Amino acid sequence: MAKSKLKQVLIPTFSCEADEAAWWDTHRSEIEVEIRQRMKRKTPLTLGTLLQGTKPSQPITLRIPKEDLETARRLAAQEGLGYQTYIKMLLRGALAKNASKDVSNRVNHSRRTREYAGGKKGQSLRARRDSH
Repeated sequence: MAKSKLKQVLIPTFSCEADEAAWWDTHRSEIEVEIRQRMKRKTPLTLGTLLQGTKPSQPITLRIPKEDLETARRLAAQEGLGYQTYIKMLLRGALAKNASKDVSNRVNHSRRTREYAGGKKGQSLRARRDSH
């Protein structure tokens, strides 16, 4: 007898708590079915894998000061998370924040370069060259 494979439920990003509550109410049975199937297969199911889908991870080794690791473990426990999950969440957030800063810095650099070249805002390099 062939086993049917259900489509994995992906949890979207919500704009407010009411939308999230409505989504969970609507998809509760699908989530429960997936949990039961994973329990039968003895495949671990964590909230992280459910939220993120199955994205590949690269194992790495980091040297972290003991004080920072203790702080991460304490804060993770307060959030009800494992410390590695907590550290990954912090890293992902910091990377996203810095990536958006990087895009902003590139845009600002481009503007400064145009202004340095002696042009007016919105004026092309060709127009500046032709005006001199």
